[in-house]
Amino acid sequence: MKFRCTVLIIISFWLSFVPTSNSANLAQNICEYIAIDDKGRLRKLLKTNRLKLRTVFHDVKCDNKNLLIFSASKKASRIGKLLIKKLPKDIIKIELDNLAKLSPSLADLAKTRIN
Repeated sequence: MKFRCTVLIIISFWLSFVPTSNSANLAQNICEYIAIDDKGRLRKLLKTNRLKLRTVFHDVKCDNKNLLIFSASKKASRIGKLLIKKLPKDIIKIELDNLAKLSPSLADLAKTRIN
């Protein structure tokens, strides 16, 4: 009986420990690298975690904005160009009006990619 009680205590303690999620840190790092326009660090982060911009684009929001609009609002032109090159044309078409308001140079690049 004493052994069962000890085992139950150990198991309940072990189950109460919840490992922290790495995805929150990953999303935060992506937003930070976009904000400072560090394309090299962003690419390295995505490569080490085996992620693609297309998959991350739908899941990560920075200041409740998608990555393309966030990069335009932060004047991150290098990452904005990278996003325009890597994202599907349909997404770029949807975001073209918002992009034109924030960054005309990125909007011009997006228009040439769509056509």
